[in-house]
Amino acid sequence: MPEIAQALKPLVIAAFDFDGTLTRRDTLLPFLVRGLGWPGFLRALLLSGPWMAGFALKLVRNDVAKARLLKVALARRSSTEVARWAADWAEHDLPRQLQGWTLAQLAEHRQAGHCCVMVSASPDIYLQHAASQLGFDALICTEMEVKGDCLTGLMRTPNCHGEQKVLRLKGWLSERFGLASFAGTTLYAYGDTSGDKPMLRLAQYAWYRGRPWKDTSSQV
Repeated sequence: MPEIAQALKPLVIAAFDFDGTLTRRDTLLPFLVRGLGWPGFLRALLLSGPWMAGFALKLVRNDVAKARLLKVALARRSSTEVARWAADWAEHDLPRQLQGWTLAQLAEHRQAGHCCVMVSASPDIYLQHAASQLGFDALICTEMEVKGDCLTGLMRTPNCHGEQKVLRLKGWLSERFGLASFAGTTLYAYGDTSGDKPMLRLAQYAWYRGRPWKDTSSQV
């Protein structure tokens, strides 16, 4: 049901990428190391090596390489086990990885009463902890498939990267607020890679790697 309170005042949304924006670096690999241990992690890298190498050489798409790594690392792992990994990661690793500037921006948005949403390509299995710990109102990310009490290692949703961030944001906006578009809303967006730029283009106020950003791709 659309939130009636929002009809009384303009809707302001702050959308934050996670890896490299709220954190200093990628978090998926440290999470897998935390859960698998170094021997298990190195085995997963070995088994997904051709896909990862292809991605490094720009011969394999990001989502394909990532899907292979997740399949090798997570297939047939129990949800309880992975939840334990995530809790350990959130307690021991996350605080050391956070960036002060974007945390301050997030705090300002929260204090102003803006709706804060994390939009990330990383998987929900540990981002749920991060989003809750940081006080986000919503989480949009890559969701992993669970059957019974075990992960299949497959993505339940498309990799939340690039244009998928825009599609998922629009779907969330419709579901949560009953709005068909961002017209009439104010959107702030924060990112750090080319995969965030489609989301940044939606925003009236965008920051890229900590600096104000405007899309100049169409300018001569």
